[in-house]
Amino acid sequence: MLQSIMENRHLTLYKSCELCPRNCGVDRLAGEAGFCGETADLRIAAALLHFGEEPPLVGTGGSGTIFISGCNLGCAFCQNYQISQGDREEGARGARRTALGKAICAEDFASICAALRDKGAANINIVTGSHAIPSIIEGITAARRAGVRLPVLWNSSAYESPKALELLRDHVEIYLPDLKTLDGGIAAKFFNAPDYPQVAAAAIIKMADMAQAREKVIVRHLILPGYLESTREVLRWFSQNVKNRAMLSIMTQYTPAGGKTAALDDIPRRFLSREEYDTVIGYLEEFKIEDGFCQELVTGSDWLPDFNRPNPFSSELSVPVWHFTSQT
Repeated sequence: MLQSIMENRHLTLYKSCELCPRNCGVDRLAGEAGFCGETADLRIAAALLHFGEEPPLVGTGGSGTIFISGCNLGCAFCQNYQISQGDREEGARGARRTALGKAICAEDFASICAALRDKGAANINIVTGSHAIPSIIEGITAARRAGVRLPVLWNSSAYESPKALELLRDHVEIYLPDLKTLDGGIAAKFFNAPDYPQVAAAAIIKMADMAQAREKVIVRHLILPGYLESTREVLRWFSQNVKNRAMLSIMTQYTPAGGKTAALDDIPRRFLSREEYDTVIGYLEEFKIEDGFCQELVTGSDWLPDFNRPNPFSSELSVPVWHFTSQT
């Protein structure tokens, strides 16, 4: 009974939602949607064994990845825009839930986790769940009761408050945050969040505090073509603040597709060049960042996901386990 009361207490956080830095204040329990485009319903787009994550997270069976619908950012070139944004309107009270996905209950979440475990998943990898923390806690708790003991991985944009992250302390073992930029102008223009730099920096430090183990925090940074100074500042911050408490993962897969790319004049419309890639490698040497991961130079869009398909990725990258079109 006490456990049930605690879970319900978490769900009341949707009543006047201030789960993320948007502080929309809407009553998501009553069916209002926040900036994220979501009510209190937990909606999922797909669950699969993902082989495209960092090697320690993939193991031998793949990362058991669960893609949550909705998002509290609005990245112009989001590669998962079908499930993060859809064609929703901007603003909290005017948002429409048109991102792909299906509402599930805690028991359904537990069943999905169990299916991933039974297929050989190395972990439960929850993607973009910042706006749905109370429901995800309820789902993880149900999965634990059902005997799922896999470590839980929090895969997020880092646009989340330390207070909200504290709710995850007893439920998440590994953190995989982005650090997209520390430039407020870039954050406003491309990520729809001018306060992203200070919010993300504080969130990553909070994750490092909670994890208390360097190998349990991997900070991802996607290089934007033409914006290398932004990358340099991210790497400088990482070196000065969390280099000894987290690992770094450099990503080169920027692709000029999806999201709102066509609507912005100065958004990168090309892939990363070899010269830019080599320059960033030089930054790693400059800031003495030696441990972590660096993606090979990726140019092409064949790997981009399509969440309308039962397997959103290529068969080399993933094995589907659940899809929002499923009947169960």
